[in-house]
Amino acid sequence: MTTETRSLRPAILALALGAFAIGTSEFAAMGLLPYFAADLGLTEPEAGHIISAYALGVVIGAPLTAIAGAKLPRRRYLAALIGFYAVMNLLAALLPGFSALAITRFLAGVPHGGFLGVAMLYAADALPREQRARGAAQVLLGLTVANIVGVPLAGVLGQEIGWRWGFALPGLLGLISAWAILKLAPRVGGNPNARPLDELAALRNPRVLWLLAVGSIGSGGMFAVYSFLTAAIMATTDAPAWAIPAALTMFGIGGTIGTWGAGRLTEIWGTARTAYASLAAMALTQFFAAQAVGSWPLMVLSSFLLALAACLFIPLQTRLMDVAGRAQNMASAMNHAAFNAANALGPLLAGMALAAGWGWQSSGYVGMALTALGAVILTLALWQERAGEVRARTA
Repeated sequence: MTTETRSLRPAILALALGAFAIGTSEFAAMGLLPYFAADLGLTEPEAGHIISAYALGVVIGAPLTAIAGAKLPRRRYLAALIGFYAVMNLLAALLPGFSALAITRFLAGVPHGGFLGVAMLYAADALPREQRARGAAQVLLGLTVANIVGVPLAGVLGQEIGWRWGFALPGLLGLISAWAILKLAPRVGGNPNARPLDELAALRNPRVLWLLAVGSIGSGGMFAVYSFLTAAIMATTDAPAWAIPAALTMFGIGGTIGTWGAGRLTEIWGTARTAYASLAAMALTQFFAAQAVGSWPLMVLSSFLLALAACLFIPLQTRLMDVAGRAQNMASAMNHAAFNAANALGPLLAGMALAAGWGWQSSGYVGMALTALGAVILTLALWQERAGEVRARTA
């Protein structure tokens, strides 16, 4: 490891703290769903719109923040994004009513993709090319570790004090991250001569668009199950109070192991094989989650397995680095947008199945259908890439 790489360690930790704040806020909202639904007089499917509002903010905000940040030094860009994120979370904790919560959650989603996308590029650039997946995973680990510590803590606060503390906590962490980035991150990156609209080239690149489609559909299956896991435990079992924080913790442990493993597997197997392996494992764990409904110990175990298998993001992120050309910021931010499009699509479809009276098991079957469709799209994406390479050689 070079001296320059070692000098970036404090900056990467500051970025990982920002990812930790984002992970706490995003996933705690799912665990807190029954509490703010009861407080605001909403049904579970109606409360799911709060989760979808955040995801919609990510989808809309990713291209906007990528364009806006093209000329900015990465240090200031990242600090500004996580600072804005923190303020929106604090407002979500303070302002009353459903409308205020929906609006602040939407606005909190706007900087999500830009921050995590550029943060992962920052870390990946600090390592040799063959270890880029590992660098991206280092930042993303902040997101998964949040599910071990931050999300369960937010869940306990939601149970014992009030659900609004589940948003206040990541708001405070986001402010600390913004300060640390300004203090610790080197003054590098950014191109004052860049043309921001050049970032839109990523959205005209078929190879990028196919990969984004894989993430937005294929990852939806995990969210279809996890978004309603807490509500399903409460509705179908007589679980003790500690079972829900335990399920959230197990999700974080599974996600941390899966993310770490995905970085290593991507280096060994390559992006395509790792993506297929993740999709296959996701489908199996979603089937298990459907069968586990009614048994809280098995549902807690299913939370761990869901996250362990859901490591699709890392191989897709690494492949996007190869195909995005100069539009790295946009492609990386849009990968997070795709992930959160899945976060909107999965709960939406699972909520429709619940509203139709299909039962709590239906979220697992909805998840399996989305995962299978993601595998089909990945196959089409790889076929399109190979066809393009053949055309280029014969032209």
